[in-house]
Amino acid sequence: MTQNSAQGASAPMIDIRQISKWYGDFQVLTDCSTQIARGEVVVVCGPSGSGKSTLIKCVNALEPFQKGDVVVDGTSIADPKTNLPKLRARVGMVFQHFELFPHLTVTDNLTLAQIKVLGRSKAEAREKGLLYLDRVGLSMHKEKFPGQLSGGQQQRVAIARALAMDPIAMLFDEPTSALDPEMVGEVLDVMVKLAEEGMTMMVVTHEMGFARKVSHRVVFMDAGRVVEDCPTPQFFSTSEQRSERAAHFLAKILQH
Repeated sequence: MTQNSAQGASAPMIDIRQISKWYGDFQVLTDCSTQIARGEVVVVCGPSGSGKSTLIKCVNALEPFQKGDVVVDGTSIADPKTNLPKLRARVGMVFQHFELFPHLTVTDNLTLAQIKVLGRSKAEAREKGLLYLDRVGLSMHKEKFPGQLSGGQQQRVAIARALAMDPIAMLFDEPTSALDPEMVGEVLDVMVKLAEEGMTMMVVTHEMGFARKVSHRVVFMDAGRVVEDCPTPQFFSTSEQRSERAAHFLAKILQH
């Protein structure tokens, strides 16, 4: 990481630079740019189909993009020499639908990637995995299978699995949208603690209470473009600086 060390600690952890993406003839992202500093929590919000999930998946190259670049801790995703699997191992990703292996116990779900990707011993991976399982409050469920857990518990296991890889940043793609309402809080509580501990986080969510309480900045997207990128208090203010589209979105979502 010589480039990053040369840039110094002030360099952003995630630097999204004018990225554009097409699905065939349809342009899903247009010249999207933003930066996430070390230890910063940025919420990405906007209406359905605005490109939020696509943008966050570009950060760890789960979605390829055709123009621009994303630089993560000094490493360029667009550089053909970049080892993308190695980069993905350093950037934790939590999805909408948990993505746990149903045939493996919770403990095995926590250890598999550590062993296969990081080369840790089974004992070391188990110790690390159970440490993070305890941190999300689920130690008592370590020998269960995912199907024996609630949706909220499965998502907390998914977060523990990502943290066990010692990520430099965490990406969350609508982590609560598939959950029953009473389970949302338990997942958000874990994310709040992560933010308080200084984890760099990029979160796609409609949970505006979480955004207002925890995020440093809000990126608002519409039709594949970044419409607003501003400090959280400014986004939630009644400022005339805010775009009409964002004001309309907030008015609708804050009614519920």
